[in-house]
Amino acid sequence: MRTREAALVGIGRTAFSKASGQTPLAMAAAAARAALDDAGLRGDEVDGIVDFHTNDSASATDLGRAIGALDLGLAADVHGGGNLAVTVMGQAFAAVQAGICDTVVVFRSLNGRSGNRYGRGERPALAMRGELQFSALNGYVIPPMWIAMFAQRHKHVYGTTDEDFGEIAITMRRHAAANPHAMQRKVIDMDDYLSARWICEPFRLYDCCLETDGAVALVVTTLDRARDLRHEPIRMAGFGEAHTNGGSWTNFPDLSDMYSAYASKRLWASTDLRPADMDVACMYDCFTGTVMATFEDYGFCGKGETGAFFRENRATYGGDVVVNPHGGLLSEGYLHGLNHHYEAALQLRGDAGDRQVPGARRALVTAGAGPSGGALIWEGTR
Repeated sequence: MRTREAALVGIGRTAFSKASGQTPLAMAAAAARAALDDAGLRGDEVDGIVDFHTNDSASATDLGRAIGALDLGLAADVHGGGNLAVTVMGQAFAAVQAGICDTVVVFRSLNGRSGNRYGRGERPALAMRGELQFSALNGYVIPPMWIAMFAQRHKHVYGTTDEDFGEIAITMRRHAAANPHAMQRKVIDMDDYLSARWICEPFRLYDCCLETDGAVALVVTTLDRARDLRHEPIRMAGFGEAHTNGGSWTNFPDLSDMYSAYASKRLWASTDLRPADMDVACMYDCFTGTVMATFEDYGFCGKGETGAFFRENRATYGGDVVVNPHGGLLSEGYLHGLNHHYEAALQLRGDAGDRQVPGARRALVTAGAGPSGGALIWEGTR
C-alpha cells in the first residue's frame, strides 16, 4: 500500500440542545454537509465514513446515501462511547495514509437528552453481560457511578478536595460564557458549585457533563488535496491510545489513575512535542474527576496538583495552557468528545472569535476515562 500524508480539512455541527426534534440520521447529514461545505468538497467525493456509537446514532452507509457518497471503500460503525473519539480520527487518518480512501467523514450523532438517556442506563448497550451482571445487583451500572469511585480514590490518595473539582467546573463554565454554541453559559462561582445537588458523591450537578442532542462531523483527506481547499490543513502531530485491563471499571489496578497513565507514554513517544508545547488542551470532561486524573497523567502537573493548577488560573487565558476554551462537555455539550476536535480546529485556524487563544498552533485532544481512551495532537500549518 502507498503511504501519504493526511490532514483535517473540514468541520461541521448542528445546534446542541435538549430536544432536537430530528433523527440522528438527519442531524448527521446536516453536520456532514456543513463539514464538506467548510472544506469545499462534495458528498460524492467522500469514499470513507467512520462513526462511533453506544446509544442513538446513524450508520455509515445510511449517512453515505444521505449525502450522496454511494461508493464507500470504508464504512465503519464502531461500538463505543467517548473512549473512541480519538480512535476514530486515527482510523480516518490511517485509511487516507494507506490509500484505502481519499476523503473520509467522521461523525457522531445522537439524541442524548430527548432519546435514550445515557445516564439512566436506558440504552441497549447496557445489557447485563460480563462483569456488569454482578455489579448490577448493587445498582452499579452507569458511568457517573464508576468514575465517582475513581474520584473518591483520588481524594483518598492525594487529599483532593471538593473545591478542587469545583475549580474545574467553574473554569469550564467561564470559558463557555464566550461560546454562543454552548448549552450552558451562565457563570458559576464556588458557592453555586458547592450548593448544587448531589449526583453521585463526590460529584455534584456541575461535575457532570450535559446530556445533549446534536451531531458533529469532521473531514479528512490527503495533504496534497488539502492544500487546494478552503482552509489551511491541520496535521496530526502525535497519537497514543490505551485500552487496558480488559475494559474493566471494577478491576482497574489503581483508581487514582486512568487509561491515560498508559496512553500518555505512547503519545509522547510518538512526537518530540511535550505538554509545555500545547497552546490548547481539549481534555475529555465527562466528569470533573476525569479531567483531574487525565490532566495529571498527560503531564501538565504532578499527581494531586490539578486543583491548584486551575485555582491559580494556569488552565485559562494568560496561563500555561487553555483547557477547553469552548467550555467542554461540561458546559458546551456532550457529543461523546467529537466536539473537542471541532474546537481544536477552530482555535488552530484562528476562527474561534471571542474565545480565541492568541497564537494557538497546537492542541491536545483527549478521549475516554477509566480503562480506555487516547489522545492526539493537532498542529496548525498557518
